[in-house]
Amino acid sequence: MEENVFNRMAKKYDTEERIELATVIADEIKKSIAEKQYHSILDYGGGTGLVAFQLADRFEKGWIVDASEEMIQVAQAKIEQQQLKHFKAMECNLAEEDNLDVYADIIILSLVLLHVPDIETLLQKLSTRLNPNGILIIADFDKNEKIQHPKVHNGFTEAEINQALNHAGLRDTEMHTFHHGSNIFMNQDASLFIATGKK
Repeated sequence: MEENVFNRMAKKYDTEERIELATVIADEIKKSIAEKQYHSILDYGGGTGLVAFQLADRFEKGWIVDASEEMIQVAQAKIEQQQLKHFKAMECNLAEEDNLDVYADIIILSLVLLHVPDIETLLQKLSTRLNPNGILIIADFDKNEKIQHPKVHNGFTEAEINQALNHAGLRDTEMHTFHHGSNIFMNQDASLFIATGKK
């Protein structure tokens, strides 16, 4: 198997730009879960926890799951440093296996689907880990024709995301663009959307 590029990046991942973007995303996620009380959160592809840790005080239990062992080590160090005893960092690649024994009220994917060849299969696997009435939340880039890369999607349309969420068995799907930024997607100006689907 080829080396996980995120293992190389892990120690230097938390740049000022990434922290800033994670804060924008976390703030938007807070808005979409403000109306109800949820007990548990799973951040899939959560990396070093930049988004999840900003939501930590809203949940009784939380998991940061990532395919990169190095990212998880950084996240676990932060958990210990911040004494977030209700959080746990776990290594798992659901795109290649199906062995995650965790169930949550909220599952978030922040800038994750870009790197996933088969998004429908991943979303189906994650939807089975949602508790009844749970919400799957995706934050990612809108489709951007200026981006061309063999290993990265150039963003997504509303139709693509709605179809993937519906195939995953989720209902009441919603999606809107909430942020425009300079040089935030492979050195191109881009916009971010948030999409939700309920179990």
